[in-house]
Amino acid sequence: MAQQRSSPCGTGTTRNPSELHVVRADFDDSTIVVYQAYAPAIAEPALRAGRFVAPFSFRRMTWIKPSLPWLLHRSNWGTKPGQERVLAVRITRRGWERALAAAELTTGDPQRLAAAEVHVQWDPERSLRGAALNHYSIQVGLGRETIRAFAEEWIVSLTDLTPQIRRAAELVRTGRTEQARKLLPDERRYPLPAELAARLCRV
Repeated sequence: MAQQRSSPCGTGTTRNPSELHVVRADFDDSTIVVYQAYAPAIAEPALRAGRFVAPFSFRRMTWIKPSLPWLLHRSNWGTKPGQERVLAVRITRRGWERALAAAELTTGDPQRLAAAEVHVQWDPERSLRGAALNHYSIQVGLGRETIRAFAEEWIVSLTDLTPQIRRAAELVRTGRTEQARKLLPDERRYPLPAELAARLCRV
């Protein structure tokens, strides 16, 4: 893992544009959690194996997201067809930063993006009620070669969050958002290496 560290990507106030693009995640000294939502046919074999296996596709880009609220918004709390099982995928920080080091912004040069093995895009972060917030969440698309490393080398554990997501969704539906929040992991600013922050947090 790179030794040089910046303060979290973006400093100062939210009036500073760089503050709007901050990686927020559940992480510890050696791992970070990213989220994905799949159909049971993909999720169940993966949970049994402790990593992604067939019928998970290694042939097309897969997107990982360190923001659970964003994934819940995108999957409609795990109710969209093909996204019924919400998985917490704990991977090594070394792997996460390796992916970011190979990434190109989707808003960048089209030719560089087409050749890149990893894509990064920033989308408005979401509240638990689905409202767009005034800062952004990172999404990381892994290409074929990187998917293999992700599935076979980086994954530390897979956890099925679906039961607690179902409980949290009911709490939000009945107006008990703060209670729902307590069921979800805490996400804090991730300290990117300075060179990655400078390259990926410019938008």
